[in-house]
Amino acid sequence: MTYLLGSHHVTLSVGHAQEDVDFHTKVLGMRFIKKTVLYDGAKPIYHLYYSNANGDPSSVVTTFPWAQAGVYGTRGTNQAREVLLAVPSGSLDYWEKRLKEHGVQAASTEVFGTRRIELLHPSGIEYVLVGTEADPRIGYTGFGVPQEHAIHGIFGVGIHVFDQDRMVEFANHVFFANGEIEETADVARFRVGSQEYGNWVELRGDRTDAQGTWRYGAGTYHHFAWNLDTLENQEAVKFDIEGAGYTDISELKDRTYFKSHYVRTPGGALFELAVTHADGGWDCDESPEELGTNFMLPPQFESERKSIMSQLEPINDPS
Repeated sequence: MTYLLGSHHVTLSVGHAQEDVDFHTKVLGMRFIKKTVLYDGAKPIYHLYYSNANGDPSSVVTTFPWAQAGVYGTRGTNQAREVLLAVPSGSLDYWEKRLKEHGVQAASTEVFGTRRIELLHPSGIEYVLVGTEADPRIGYTGFGVPQEHAIHGIFGVGIHVFDQDRMVEFANHVFFANGEIEETADVARFRVGSQEYGNWVELRGDRTDAQGTWRYGAGTYHHFAWNLDTLENQEAVKFDIEGAGYTDISELKDRTYFKSHYVRTPGGALFELAVTHADGGWDCDESPEELGTNFMLPPQFESERKSIMSQLEPINDPS
């Protein structure tokens, strides 16, 4: 029997590296846990990782800063759009005040009966802080954010789609949707994997915006990763998805910290099937205390370290 545990991480194409580091750490108070490079293509691009206190699967936001290379994307329909992050339900007044103090415009909204704070990443990507109850994940207490307000991790992903029905069909038939589809106004949502936390897919009907770009490009959401427990289960899930006719799915890719397949969904969003394998994990190349302090390269790039570093913008690490 194949199954999926829940969310694993979010990956975004953002603007410049320094503004991205400052936003996730000094504004959102997240932990900086990894500084490496994009493994695909010939152009050196940072790959930066942020998390809650423990770096749990379901808590990690990763970014590719593409502005240095002059590559920009377009937000639109048939594309993942909103980064949904879970915060303690009693902390939203705190977050409104903190964002204002950091010069970040924010708006309080309510969706599915739950209060939220909407804001923008410096590159324009839409972020949403969602108030949640009884989330066992532990927020990071750095950068002045106290424990009672710190971000727990991922709440889910917001996807803009021309046709919501095709994504619901995909979810029900091959992608582990749990329970009924909930609807409000122009948003439908379902939960994937564990119902404990971090696993909502929200579909916003969008027939107004043009098609969003799927390639790498600053200002756009690249993919949402789901957590599989073993490589055997991961391969079985891939086999089932292909067998249902969704054959736009990649071969296995080794990302050092996890191994992954990628599948393009009928709603346009790119989903990743990720496994933190036996030789992986955030601390496979750094000690837990050192996470994020060193510039890490996979073995195949190590001989090019000097050249790669010379082509990347310097980053002042948060402190």
